Amino acid sequence: MKKTVVAMALAICCSLPGLGQAEEGHDYVMCPGDQLQVIVYGHDDLSSGNGSATPYIVRPDGKVMFPLIGEVDVTGKTVAEFTQALTDSFAEYLVKPRISVNILKMGTTRVYVLGEVRRPGMYELEKSHSVLDALSKAEGFTDKTAKKKIYLIRRGATEPILVNINDYLKKADQKQNYILQEGDCLYLTSNNKIDFSRDIMPFISAGYMINDINED
Repeated sequence: MKKTVVAMALAICCSLPGLGQAEEGHDYVMCPGDQLQVIVYGHDDLSSGNGSATPYIVRPDGKVMFPLIGEVDVTGKTVAEFTQALTDSFAEYLVKPRISVNILKMGTTRVYVLGEVRRPGMYELEKSHSVLDALSKAEGFTDKTAKKKIYLIRRGATEPILVNINDYLKKADQKQNYILQEGDCLYLTSNNKIDFSRDIMPFISAGYMINDINED
């Protein structure tokens, strides 16, 4: 009976509209494609995205090029963390720089959700880019999903990341709700079995270097 109730709760969670959006109080994590208004007060030549000025845009590699300080990496940073990183970098050249950063337009992260989900395919995630966001886009689990053994396959990686979504939903283990990167592939297994060449390779490019996925 307990297992039945848990299974029903999991199915409901992954079918609810808006599942996985940024929880209240959680800061937005920046990503490629974000368009930024950056104001360096007192230095119009360093500011961008204000009025008619062209905004700074986060490149696909997660970096932004600035005059004077060069490239700054936004990967994994919130707006506040990125603002502090800019302030620290400009402080090497300016006296007590004051900087504000605003997101004019959010970028999207393209991910694949394959295997035992209701709607397998490629999805673009906006605003929040977590595992649960991707599962929500794919309309949640099927009855056969092995929820303790979901594979996160990352471009260029040699091993997949094992995701136990049960631990997130039942124990609030935030570590299981990974932030996804451009090109990530989530594969939901059935009975912990996976056929990489049949089930995944038709959907993703040669940029993935996974050698092996254990079936035990």
